[in-house]
Amino acid sequence: MAMPLRQTIRVGTYLVEQKLRKREKFPLIVELEPLFACNLACEGCGKIQHPAGVLKQRMPVAQAVGAVLESGAPMVSIAGGEPLMHPQIDEIVRQLVAKKKYVFLCTNAMLMRKKMDKFTPSPYFAFAVHIDGLRERHDESVAKEGVFDEAVEAMKEAKKRGFRVTTNSTFFNTDTPQTIIEVLNYLNDDLKVDEMMISPAYAYEKAPDQEHFLGVEQTRELFKKAFSGGNRSRWRLNHSPLFLDFLEGKADFPCTAWAIPNYSLFGWQRPCYLMSDGYVPTYRELIEETDWDKYGRGKDPRCANCMAHCGYEPTAVLATMGSLKESLRAVRETVSGSK
Repeated sequence: MAMPLRQTIRVGTYLVEQKLRKREKFPLIVELEPLFACNLACEGCGKIQHPAGVLKQRMPVAQAVGAVLESGAPMVSIAGGEPLMHPQIDEIVRQLVAKKKYVFLCTNAMLMRKKMDKFTPSPYFAFAVHIDGLRERHDESVAKEGVFDEAVEAMKEAKKRGFRVTTNSTFFNTDTPQTIIEVLNYLNDDLKVDEMMISPAYAYEKAPDQEHFLGVEQTRELFKKAFSGGNRSRWRLNHSPLFLDFLEGKADFPCTAWAIPNYSLFGWQRPCYLMSDGYVPTYRELIEETDWDKYGRGKDPRCANCMAHCGYEPTAVLATMGSLKESLRAVRETVSGSK
């Protein structure tokens, strides 16, 4: 795990505080969507399927920052849509960083070089660039040529300027262990990004392409082979060791989607950003009025093939905190990854 030691300590302290306060449900990271508009039409995403009137909306700065502060989460992932299309995205980031929130700005990088001057390097801020494969594979997934090359140049420029740069890669049933190894080797060894996040694709109901999502057994087999040969320990993966165990079938967990809540133009989304069972205006209503026990694999048929990080990474983190052995294991991998 490659999470910086300072961030690891901050998150660990936060988790201990929640336990001491005997809180059963609390956010680990908020997924903030201040807009749905995007400059690409990726086949695995359904955000731009919203009506034109919705795509024109931009969340006010005060509303975006207020939602994160309301939740109390130590981290926030700003997505969309393409957040760099928001005219005040730099101010949203600035205010969250000023509150010492760890901010990951998720982007396809098409506007990253153009907008980079609006941001300041900080240990609390990182560009999180979406990369689904090497050039041909990535450009096919985003339905536009040249996107991979632009993303690479943007990441190089950001690293040169002192920004933290992370990546987020989604893998489909068209992937093989070799395609995963190739892209993660490139990001880890050639581009030397700070951290990498990976996730099996989930059958997001509004996504245009519904044929290439992974099932549970496919996911486990795929990652088991990709992680072999020492790759898992060598790559700077931004995941808890137990979540990586989960991906390759060494462990299984229930879903805890409440730990990574989604806030968008419509409000707090039930139960997660991949499923839409309604919205509520406050975080408290989301937590207290959602029947969380009815979601997850084996409970809701829509969850049958889901192994996405938004549902299972927080379960792995909580399981780590509840075990001295796993906590020491996570610390060892964090210290090793930060060298």
